[in-house]
Amino acid sequence: MDADVIIIGGGLAGLAASNELVRAGKRVAILDQENAANLGGQAFWSLGGLFLVDTPMQRRLRVKDTFDLAWQDWQGSAQWDRLDGQHPEDEWARQWGRAYVEFAAGEKHAWLLQQGIKFTPLVGWAERGDGRAGGHGNSVPRFHVPWGTGTGISEPFADKARAAAASGQVRFYFRHQADGLMFDGGAVTGVRGTVLAPDSSSRGVASNRDAVREFELHAQAVLIATGGIGGNHDQVRQWWPQRLGTAPKKMITGVPQHVDGRMLGIADDAGVRLVNRDRMWHYTEGIQNWNPVWPDHAIRILPGPSSLWFDALGRRLPAPGLPGYDTLGTLKLLRTTPDIQQHSHSWFILTQRIIEKEFALSGSEQNPDITNRDLKLLLRSRLGRGAAAPIEAFKEHGEDFVIADNLADLVSEMNRLTGEALLDYQHLRRQIEERDAEVRNPYSKDIQVAGIHNSRRFLGDRLFRTVKPHRILDPAAGPLIAVRLHVVTRKTLGGIQTDLTGQAFAQDGTCIPGLYAAGEAAGFGGGGAHGYNALEGTFLGGCLFTGRTVGRALAARL
Repeated sequence: MDADVIIIGGGLAGLAASNELVRAGKRVAILDQENAANLGGQAFWSLGGLFLVDTPMQRRLRVKDTFDLAWQDWQGSAQWDRLDGQHPEDEWARQWGRAYVEFAAGEKHAWLLQQGIKFTPLVGWAERGDGRAGGHGNSVPRFHVPWGTGTGISEPFADKARAAAASGQVRFYFRHQADGLMFDGGAVTGVRGTVLAPDSSSRGVASNRDAVREFELHAQAVLIATGGIGGNHDQVRQWWPQRLGTAPKKMITGVPQHVDGRMLGIADDAGVRLVNRDRMWHYTEGIQNWNPVWPDHAIRILPGPSSLWFDALGRRLPAPGLPGYDTLGTLKLLRTTPDIQQHSHSWFILTQRIIEKEFALSGSEQNPDITNRDLKLLLRSRLGRGAAAPIEAFKEHGEDFVIADNLADLVSEMNRLTGEALLDYQHLRRQIEERDAEVRNPYSKDIQVAGIHNSRRFLGDRLFRTVKPHRILDPAAGPLIAVRLHVVTRKTLGGIQTDLTGQAFAQDGTCIPGLYAAGEAAGFGGGGAHGYNALEGTFLGGCLFTGRTVGRALAARL
């Protein structure tokens, strides 16, 4: 045996599992097709937000949250409906979903602190929902931002793995590409693959796939923790669900190129059961990175509630197509409306006053105040005058930004950017003026304006995320800004079906001895713990929870 457990994938789920195995005295081999600079995986690049329930940070901001409310929200978002037949696709997904909410409302916060993760005082209100109490969305703010952003989550676990490697309990096999699982008597006993040529590329940069030689590694168990398909547009298009209309002709990519879904195909070919493969999570507020790391590198805008959202023909989106409310509901609007399906973009129109307070960008590198744990910079950039430096950099360099002193010039430049005269100035002006008439009072029939007032009742949003209502066409709030938005490929919500210990199922519904899955490869638990939607802050948390669960189960079993 080369190790007690082989973990395929050096991302957050694999590292969380390794941590538990090392604590139990087990020997671990961690394989990754990328180099050592990529240890920690996608988590390193993220904002790092975590879904937590009834925390001291929430209570400090006067947020009343409970397990029951969180579980109601999770069920309303997941909408599990594949529960019939001999081996239902959602059978284990629903159990994993409840287990995760129990974790988030229970020991998760204390456990994270024990791992060396610390939190900012910020609690965001992500995915505010589709407008139904029992439907999709967070009823209260639950998006907790750690110091260090994604690096503050991934690096404590990466450091533990490096320390274990120094002591001999963990052995890293970087530039080792898994090509297949090895079986003996129906049980998985190892991994075979290809050693790739050395590559000194920086983290996230596409690396070579030049083969050097073949390898085999043997262990008592194998854990697949290789992530999803977000970096592979061909697979995204292959599994794109009919309920979301047609995939855009142009998409940009929110994850490095090596997030290619390759291991999911290998598992499928080996007889492993994959479920809910048409469930996926893509953002609709993507902009092209002016300083890219990987091909088609996308940055997602995390918007406050005040920007006006228009389709490619200049029509204001109806609910739930409001900034920060319902990601997949908005995607469905954009991709199933017949006369805009040929277009791959939509638009935000906002003011300088809005962008200064309400725009945040995904990515550890886009949030130097939090990533570098600089409290003074955090207060200055989030509460001071002017937009944060990374946002101003996008205004100056980003190809998707248009800035003008008046609406006529703005519309002209928007049409110039797309190369088509799709937008009519008078039509846009009428819609904006109608909205502007609704901000004269502290109440409104406009659902977005009502949402802005509701947002400002939350202390955290009033301080950090929601600007005082004002007219878009007020010259004092300008200049006007338009942002062309693209669909960003990101997360896989289906995957390898597992039981509550993370053991993988065969296609006939029986457990496969020696094979486990965690993180995005397992649909963040059971092949679909999120169901059809996610509540945000649940992706990194899902990696941690599934990795921890599998690691503990294997430590007890081996």
